[in-house]
Amino acid sequence: MPSNWAAFAAAEPDLATTVEERFGAYTHHVLATLRRDGSPRTSGLEVRFLGGELWLGMMPGSLKVLDLRRDPRFVLQANPGEGTGMGGGDVRIGGRAVEVSDGESRAAYVKEVEPPQPFHLFRTELTEVVRTYVEDDTYLVTQVWKPGEPVRALRRT
Repeated sequence: MPSNWAAFAAAEPDLATTVEERFGAYTHHVLATLRRDGSPRTSGLEVRFLGGELWLGMMPGSLKVLDLRRDPRFVLQANPGEGTGMGGGDVRIGGRAVEVSDGESRAAYVKEVEPPQPFHLFRTELTEVVRTYVEDDTYLVTQVWKPGEPVRALRRT
C-alpha cells in the first residue's frame, strides 16, 4: 500500500528528516524510470518537499514524462555529492508517480516554486525509502522502510 511523504514522515520522522536533508543538500538528483521496452532510463531531476508531498516537476514532452505516463514506477536517487563522504548517507526513494494536471495542489506548487511554464507535475506515492551509510567506520548500515512496516536496519562488516 503506497504512502505519501506526510505519512512516511509521521511514521518515521528521524529517517524522513535525514532523507530531506540529503535531497536538500544538492539541486539535481537522478530519476530512474522504465522505457517502453522495460529497460531502465535515468534522467536528472529537481525535487520538492511541499505540503506533505514529494513533487517531481518536468519539462513538457520529456522522455521521463512519457515513461511515467506509461508506467508510473520510479526510483529517485539523491545526489551523493562530491567525493566519497556521502554526508548523511546514500538515499533513494521508490514508488509511483501520479500526474497532477490541475487543482489546489498544482496551484500551491506553482505559487511556491514558480516553475517555468508549461510543465508537468507529479506527486509521489512511496513504496520504499532506503538509506545506506557507514557507522563507526565498521558497519555498512542499510535502513529500509516500506509502508505499514517499521524501519529495518541491516548491518554488514
